Order: sequence, then C-alpha cells, then structure tokens
Amino acid sequence: MLVRESPPRSRTFPPARRRVGASRALSWWWALPGLLLLLLVHYVSVALGGMYAFTDWRGIGDFDFVGFANFARILSDPITYGALANTAFFAFFYLILANAIGLLLAIGLNRALKAKSFLRSLIFLPAVLSPLAVGYIWRFIFTFDGPANDLVVGLWGEESRMLWLADVAVSRWVIVLVMVWQNVGVVMVIYLAGLANVPPELEEAAAVDGASSPRRFVSIVLPSLRPTVIIVCTLLLITGLRVFDEIIALTGGGPYGATETLSTQVWRQSFVAGEFGYGSAIAMCLTVLILILAITQNTLLRERRKGE
Repeated sequence: MLVRESPPRSRTFPPARRRVGASRALSWWWALPGLLLLLLVHYVSVALGGMYAFTDWRGIGDFDFVGFANFARILSDPITYGALANTAFFAFFYLILANAIGLLLAIGLNRALKAKSFLRSLIFLPAVLSPLAVGYIWRFIFTFDGPANDLVVGLWGEESRMLWLADVAVSRWVIVLVMVWQNVGVVMVIYLAGLANVPPELEEAAAVDGASSPRRFVSIVLPSLRPTVIIVCTLLLITGLRVFDEIIALTGGGPYGATETLSTQVWRQSFVAGEFGYGSAIAMCLTVLILILAITQNTLLRERRKGE
C-alpha cells in the first residue's frame, strides 16, 4: 500500500512592512531610557536656567521674578565686559592657531609615511584626556620652578626666569597654548577626513599641467575642503567660547581678572557669590551666542549644498 506524504507546509512570514514597523518600535523602546536621561539632564536644566535668569534666586529658598534686571546688570557690569573681551580673545586666537596647525598636520600626515598611523595617534592622544587634568599638568610645567623656566634659564640665564601664570599678558597665551595642544588632534582628524574626499585625479591632472604644490592646494584642495573648514571653525569657536577647565586649573581667572571668561563668570557668580539668577543670565547670553554660531554653520553648509 502506497502512502502519500503530504508536501511540507511552507512557513508564512509577516509582511515586511509589519516587521520593519515592529523593529523600529523596539528600537525606540531601547532608546527611551537614554532619551529620558538626556531630556532630564540637558533640556530640563537649560529650561530651568532660562527661568532662573529672570529671578533673584540665590541657590536656596524662595525667589522673586525681577524681569530683565539681570540682563540690564550685564550691560552695566565692567567685570562681565572684561570677561566678554577675554572670551573673544581666547576664541579668536584658538580658532586661528588650531585651524592652521591642524590643517598643516593633516596635509603632512596625509602622505605615504611609514609612521603616519603612530604619529596620528600620538597627536590625537591629548584630546581623550580630561581638560582639567591637562590644565593641572601644564600648571606644574609653568610654575616658577617648573620645567618651562628650567628650559628658559638653561638657554638665556637666570634673569630670564618668568612668572608665566602671574603675568597679565603671558598668562593669556599660556591658556591658548594649552587649548591648542589638547585639541589640535581633533582638528587634524577632521581635516584628514576632508582630504580623503578630494579627488586625486584632479591633483594629478594639475601636476601634469605643471601646477605647483601651493597652486594645487589653493585651486583644488582648499575649495574641496570648504564644508570641512566651516565645520571646524564652528566647533573651534564654540569650544573657545566655552573655555572653562583650563582657566580654572591654570589661573583661576587671574591675574587681576585677565583670564576671566563668561564661563568662569557663570561659575563665580553662581557658586561663589551665590547669585544664581545673575549667573543664569550670563549663561543664557553665552548660550544664545553659541546658538547663533550653530545656525550660521547650518546656513552656510545648506547654501554650499545648494550651490553644488
């Protein structure tokens, strides 16, 4: 007697659209704790800071709304004006030096060198360190009896020993030096990514036509790097405007307020003087300034894409 075997049933699967929808819903559930933490720590704190900027809150107890009194005080406070000028100084020279050095390093390490991977890692290494820890290390280097003065004395004699962090003019440049040293590796990596997108055949064709290296850089490489330059400049400006850790570690805002910035003013007014309302108003002004820079960057990049 022959027994017929029924053919195996084919497995049925839910429609692809339903599977994709379920996968997306599951992804959102996994991301929900992180999103809630970001909302609580970042956006809620920003909203509270914006509210306190219109109050006379001193950190504890009740508070009264004072309208725009804190912002009017900013306009008449010479200390805050000095902090604004110092902030502009740090942001400008940090932007120029980090940009130039980072681009030169990227161009130099974009060539076929045997040790380029090691050199890239070595230059990028300071970026992963804590800015506060880096600041204290450099503070030791620039103390009166530190290695910096030992080097200067060895070259030019004992009379050349300097008070690096107590001199009004020199202390500013020390902070700029530390900022550039720590973050130039990040700039280099971003420019290396931009250089990887430059079509090599264009450079080769220009070289065949007899164009020199500077001419090829100005005519081919630099226009291709324009979006990268915009991004780097915006990031450097934002970092320069927010400089805080290096100043606290190196000078504490001194000497005589020569290195006081808007960020250190926010900390000093809030946690030292106990005027959280006034400190929040300064923080709001700094936030608006950074927001303007971010919007400007997005606008420039959008216009660049439209032009392409």
